[in-house]
Amino acid sequence: MKKILSFLFHRFTIAAAAILAQFAALVLMIGRFSNYFPQFYALLTLLSAVAVIIIATGRAKSAYKIAWIILILLFPIFGGLFYLVLGKTRLSRRMRRKMEKTRLHGEKSLEASESVLHELQEMDQRAAGQARYIQNHAAYPVYRHEYSRFYPLGDLAFPAMLEELEKAQRFIFLEYYIIDEGTMWESILNILARKAQEGVDVRLIYDDLGCIFKLPQKYHQKLESMGIKTERFHPLTPILSASVNYRDHRKLMIIDGHTGFTGGINLADEYINAFEKYGHWKDSAFLVKGEAVWSLTVMFLAMWEYLRGEQDDLEDFRPPKLEDLPPASGFIQPFADNPLDDETVSETVYFNLINRARDYVYITTPYLILDNEMVTALTSAAKTGVDVRIITPHVPDKPPVHAVTRSYYPILLQSGVRIYEYTPGFMHSKAAIADDKVGVVGSVNLDYRSLYMAFENAVWLYGTDSVLQIKEDFLETLSLCQEVHLDQYSGLGAHQRLKWSLLRLLAPLL
Repeated sequence: MKKILSFLFHRFTIAAAAILAQFAALVLMIGRFSNYFPQFYALLTLLSAVAVIIIATGRAKSAYKIAWIILILLFPIFGGLFYLVLGKTRLSRRMRRKMEKTRLHGEKSLEASESVLHELQEMDQRAAGQARYIQNHAAYPVYRHEYSRFYPLGDLAFPAMLEELEKAQRFIFLEYYIIDEGTMWESILNILARKAQEGVDVRLIYDDLGCIFKLPQKYHQKLESMGIKTERFHPLTPILSASVNYRDHRKLMIIDGHTGFTGGINLADEYINAFEKYGHWKDSAFLVKGEAVWSLTVMFLAMWEYLRGEQDDLEDFRPPKLEDLPPASGFIQPFADNPLDDETVSETVYFNLINRARDYVYITTPYLILDNEMVTALTSAAKTGVDVRIITPHVPDKPPVHAVTRSYYPILLQSGVRIYEYTPGFMHSKAAIADDKVGVVGSVNLDYRSLYMAFENAVWLYGTDSVLQIKEDFLETLSLCQEVHLDQYSGLGAHQRLKWSLLRLLAPLL
């Protein structure tokens, strides 16, 4: 009974009930008015027609357009109105202006290095083209000879994270989608509180919806009282608004501006297998040391300025040059992606990695919810003889989403793509590599929400030792996977095919 009451009075339940009540009231109002005023009915129908035109001529992905157009056709009276309220794929004008201002402030401190691009150009023109694209359209420069390391499990990364946090002398910045009380977070929190008392500038950003069932409502106030400056990304409110669509899915840990972690792991016990949630949790983390961490620092401070409304002098956070780094080769380019504009940076990076591969492409992802362009890229690569392999989870965290992932298997398998499911549990690592040279690792899932509607971050790699570390982990993980074969899906009944079709249709809206 206590759990039931706790759920009923939880702020998520209250907010959801309020939003549903607003939704229901709007439907009832529209229905009642349309019965009495033919002109009102005609106006709403015209509004739906206008919405369809806006959708059809917009720059959103075709699958997203189709999903909304079908919903409007099914509900022509109020479908257009709901699209205008909830269906926009961009932030409001006010939010965009605010975020654009902070982004431009950060970009001024990111210095493009033409000499590094020229060096990469002499080695590989295609790789240089990719680096130049990220630099020009995401504003993050490429760096050379920076130290990086790939951790194939959160269990292995966690001790290294604690070790680096203990070394902090100037500042610690954390930005995570999920934080949950437990062994992992409490260990980190103890260090953060102590460092804050020592005068270290400790700042934390967490996504409010991502932590809605993890942290108490006023947890940010508790952290502030401990000296940890804290901001919540888009706090959930009981108001029907499109802002709930946009989440901060980034994973960043930055120490003194010269050491940074990113990857797939959040700060919760399942990510280090201290708690078994969906079997063994296969995740990864990525360590960067050196000048490239400056991009991660600017990334964080731009988001901090947007949320806090306080503008820092970014030069105050410039790190000293590390002299004791181990020798490293290759090029590293951290970057961020956001729904502020129509530039899908993460997707383009994936497209280029797949389309330019000559020998192989290996991908790990928890979700495989693809648009037509990504399906075409993967199938075309496989048809031309590229060894395309993808590892997804066997144990799902969200059964409907996992069903959508599996619905893409047949078309990929028919084209020669090889798919494996991680049988011990849940695969949450987000990484891709090609031809022993190129890689990308970070917070980006291969699904609509991650590619088009979330704030994400990743690191593009060329010729680094960490690319080969990702490859080694991928090949070792295959021994823990079961390969999916086309004949497993050849005898599907009409009911299953219909279920998959409906789920794929609605996938862009989930």
